[in-house]
Amino acid sequence: MTSSSTADSTRDRIVTAARAEFARYGIAGARITRIAKAAKTSTERLYAYFRSKEELYAFIAQREMAAVSEATRLDPTNLPEYAGRVHDYFIRHPDRYRLMSWGRLELAGATADPVTRETIRRKTEQLRKAQEAGRLDPSWEPIDILVFLNQIAMAWAGQLDLVDAVADQIHDPSLTARRAAVVRAVERLFPATGA
Repeated sequence: MTSSSTADSTRDRIVTAARAEFARYGIAGARITRIAKAAKTSTERLYAYFRSKEELYAFIAQREMAAVSEATRLDPTNLPEYAGRVHDYFIRHPDRYRLMSWGRLELAGATADPVTRETIRRKTEQLRKAQEAGRLDPSWEPIDILVFLNQIAMAWAGQLDLVDAVADQIHDPSLTARRAAVVRAVERLFPATGA
């Protein structure tokens, strides 16, 4: 094994361990010593790759944002199905939902990182173009569409326990029914227009 592949392996272990640590404890609660131990490396080695816990979190959060964007792909002509894909992604990856939620809670008011800013800029531009083409209601601000869309899509990711509390009072307590509710809600706000 070359020193370059050893370094890559160490860095990958650090990132994997840190992702789990941040998802479980948040930024403030995460401990570099636990991350290093889980990554089977020293804290000194970890700091050789990432200068601070915040820099490590920022690196992971940027990768997560890119992964979510790639996995869900915004289609401004079919926002209900996009919302369904976002819902599915975070239901399948609750650790990633927690990781992103910690960042929103703990970094509220902070300037968004470059990857997040670029992702938001690109998506709002897609929505604006769809409005100009007559595919979306132009009375909405594109950023409002994006925020409402994502909030509806992720609504159940952190609250599935609420269904358990009233399972005997609702017609269909299944996860499929929750997804259908997400898609229906977005359809009412932003109807699909087709390609």
